[in-house]
Amino acid sequence: METIRLLYPDWLSGGLETYYFGANLLQHILPPNPNQPLVQVKIATPNGQERTIEQGIAGKTEVLSGIKAAQRVIAQNSPKRIITIGGNCLVSQAPFDYLHGLYPNTGIIWIDAHPDVSMAKDGYPNAHAMVLGALLGKGEKDLVDLLQNPPFKPNELLYVGLQGLHSYQAQFLDNLGVDYKLQTDTFVNDTQIKEFVEPFDHVLVHLDIDVLNPKIFHSTYFANPNLVGDGSGGGKMSLECLGHILQFINQNSNVVGFTIAEYLPFDEEQLSKMFRSLELFNR
Repeated sequence: METIRLLYPDWLSGGLETYYFGANLLQHILPPNPNQPLVQVKIATPNGQERTIEQGIAGKTEVLSGIKAAQRVIAQNSPKRIITIGGNCLVSQAPFDYLHGLYPNTGIIWIDAHPDVSMAKDGYPNAHAMVLGALLGKGEKDLVDLLQNPPFKPNELLYVGLQGLHSYQAQFLDNLGVDYKLQTDTFVNDTQIKEFVEPFDHVLVHLDIDVLNPKIFHSTYFANPNLVGDGSGGGKMSLECLGHILQFINQNSNVVGFTIAEYLPFDEEQLSKMFRSLELFNR
């Protein structure tokens, strides 16, 4: 199979049920393409119950089971390209690992306000902040152990949109030798992106919606004043800037994996719940 759309509505790794709603809505926002069949990773439906923290990770058993389920679905379809519809950032682990096995000379462009290299010991229990550390082979051991192919190397990663780091995140990246740039004033430019992609035969793109400025795009974590996460801030990118970056990447590289994660349509979710409460819609 050439390209699949992997619907992976993981909310467990982010501790927020809206991730589930957002992924299922996002599948209808993407442009239709009958040549890209939709396949789904079965994730527990949100039920209002918080998950227990197991060895520093919330809902660890279910989180690991979700990654394994994604691996099985991907293996059953054997695609050459994967568009992953998340869910939170953890949804990139299984498809990026699989594609790395197909295409060893592959780079990752991680478009995100945050580095996603946290560990359970750092005190934040949601595994969506740990996924890239696992893909680099130096993150949380139980996540790393699920890799089916060699981890990515530090020079195979480019951050786009990265904002301020916690000290433990900076230490992780520095110890690993990742060449990153904080983009609080200016973003990585076209020249830097082109220089990064040129050595690679293929490229994977991870797009975390929270790279967008929450003041102008409201379906993102940091547009909700009631959420604090791990204490990090939101992104600063405009939708126009993001569109340009994605177009430039697609025009200058062979993109075989594309993840859209952390889409959080809070208003739409509230509207859905309002209609759900009406008897007329439940007869």
